[in-house]
Amino acid sequence: MKNRYVAALLLATVAQSGSLFAQKIPSLKDAFKKDFGIGTCLNVAQIEERDPEMTAFIASQFNMATPENVMKSALVHPGWDTYTFEMADKLVEFGKKHNIKINGHTLVWHSQLPGFVRGIHSQDSLRTFFTDHIKTVAGRYKGKVFSWDVVNEALNEDGTLRKSVFLNYLGDNYITDAFRLAQEASPGTELYYNDYNNEQPAKRAGCIAIIKKIKDAGVRIDGVGIQGHWHVGKVPLAEIEESINQYAALGLKVMFTELDIEVLPRNFQGADVGQRMTANATSNPYPDALPDSVQTQLAADYEALFKLFLKHKDKVSRVTFWGVNDGDSWLNGWPVRGRTNYPLLFDRKNQPKPAFYKVIALGK
Repeated sequence: MKNRYVAALLLATVAQSGSLFAQKIPSLKDAFKKDFGIGTCLNVAQIEERDPEMTAFIASQFNMATPENVMKSALVHPGWDTYTFEMADKLVEFGKKHNIKINGHTLVWHSQLPGFVRGIHSQDSLRTFFTDHIKTVAGRYKGKVFSWDVVNEALNEDGTLRKSVFLNYLGDNYITDAFRLAQEASPGTELYYNDYNNEQPAKRAGCIAIIKKIKDAGVRIDGVGIQGHWHVGKVPLAEIEESINQYAALGLKVMFTELDIEVLPRNFQGADVGQRMTANATSNPYPDALPDSVQTQLAADYEALFKLFLKHKDKVSRVTFWGVNDGDSWLNGWPVRGRTNYPLLFDRKNQPKPAFYKVIALGK
């Protein structure tokens, strides 16, 4: 009877304190503190600290963060002369409170633009929007964010420039112009170009061309982000290593900015949010749990990746996961809505997966 009472008391204590077990989880940021920053992306609920246990978990595991959405132009610049900075300001305060460096994301992106941009049909008007947006947003967070993804996803898979509204109206110098404006508005902030699949040879070549063009214009660019949206069993390690070396040879920091490893079937490669797949009988194969075989492969992939990152820790400055845990991942809703995905190191209850233990062992 006494033993049962003690057990019940212990369970009650665990419930009240959040989780005694969670307190025993090793810290990613501490394991790699001599190597590179460890980041995550944050959603509105996390920024607002609605769940104290989640807040404590984030602060224990990560020392860098990127907003998932709250700094994108549709949210901070909803009207021609209207800015709404409430959530972005809260993000900055979150970072200050928990000693987490904030990477601003993103100043120029063809997606998630304000609705009024669709009504712009002149070069002068788009130039005004483009200039005012960068100056206002980057200027507001001068000295408050560590870095900016100045331009995001400007390339096609073959390395040519994406036919975005910016290219159509402002020409192929718009990327250099964006970096120049960001540099002027926030001179002490690190400035990055960010993309997915830019470890692949053709897209890498296009990325290098962008970097050289910016540098040749006498404009500052500090780093390049490889997003790292890869698929289980198909992580392109050789291409990743070659990209680290080639980008670093240009004098840039290299970072992995949106890391996750997809475990569900997909009929295309990449992370273009405009692409979709139709749900069918095989599109959500693991609604309840991940099979051991896939879990093992996921762990092996993460282990191989972090071995590579550590091999080049003199060049890699940050590794950011695109989500705190599996439940946060955008891959639950893309490219098929309603799927159950498992792409990160922590499960839906913030418990470490086998992949976490493979990674953390490398950092000790």
